[in-house]
Amino acid sequence: MSLKKQTQNLYEGMYVISSKLSDDARHKALDKIQKGISSRGGEILKIHDQGRRRMAYEIEGHKEGHYYVIYFNLPPAGIAELWQEYHLHEDLIRFITLRAEKMLEKIEFKPIEIIQ
Repeated sequence: MSLKKQTQNLYEGMYVISSKLSDDARHKALDKIQKGISSRGGEILKIHDQGRRRMAYEIEGHKEGHYYVIYFNLPPAGIAELWQEYHLHEDLIRFITLRAEKMLEKIEFKPIEIIQ
């Protein structure tokens, strides 16, 4: 196993891309995120397209967003660089990156129970 592989961590990133974009522009925004990861020595393992969803609260005029969950390997030093890049990405409404223990093959949201 190479040293490069040994120093990589598994990350789970959630990205909310503007729902005001055309499908083509949204795919380009997602591609920009993926290229940012791969250009820093990372590897995309899985992308979960969670679709267009209403957000819990409005962010800079956005009431809906297109949600993606991406699992990727990356050397830890690359995370800070990615975050700096994400802050300049005008179509990326929100993002969060967490270190993950394992990759989920399937993501399902359970319906919310309404208690009366």
